[in-house]
Amino acid sequence: MTDKALSIIEACKRETSRNPFEIFFHVAANDFVSMHGPEHHVLDGACVLTAFYNAGGQINLEDALEKLLQEGSKMPGAVCGHWGVCGAVTSIGAALAIIDGTGPLSTNETWGWHMHYTSDALAKLADIGGPRCCKRDAFLAMKTVVPYVREKYGIELDDSDVVCSFSARNQQCLHQRCPFYHAEDKT
Repeated sequence: MTDKALSIIEACKRETSRNPFEIFFHVAANDFVSMHGPEHHVLDGACVLTAFYNAGGQINLEDALEKLLQEGSKMPGAVCGHWGVCGAVTSIGAALAIIDGTGPLSTNETWGWHMHYTSDALAKLADIGGPRCCKRDAFLAMKTVVPYVREKYGIELDDSDVVCSFSARNQQCLHQRCPFYHAEDKT
């Protein structure tokens, strides 16, 4: 995954949008991002960090992306099914920890804030159910982080009405059960 993850980081550095979904669609359109895979453990948080920085967030983007690359690369694929936690959510949780400088021994409120974010995002994924879809899970995790960033940091990330353009590539697409699925006839 290292080459894919490095390509994701480099692509994010070129993005200027404050919309994490727009950044995601630009980067995920590249051939170094698979439909499903552990590269989302880097991609999803990198999109949030990039949008946060572009919206005026006070971080060193290069350092933050490098740290996220290190954190996201530690997590194997298929953790959603094997560990019961989604890599998209943990990637964005790592991004929040990087923004705040939070670690396992942090005693300020950010440790708890991040736990609330991840539990809220995971609950939304759980309500839809499986099988996994790395794109759907990324969209749900980002939909959860946009208001979080507004509330906790006063930073306005642009939001989007997401319409999935990946469903034809996903053999396990939930179609009508997915909030981002679009077809001419959903009947």
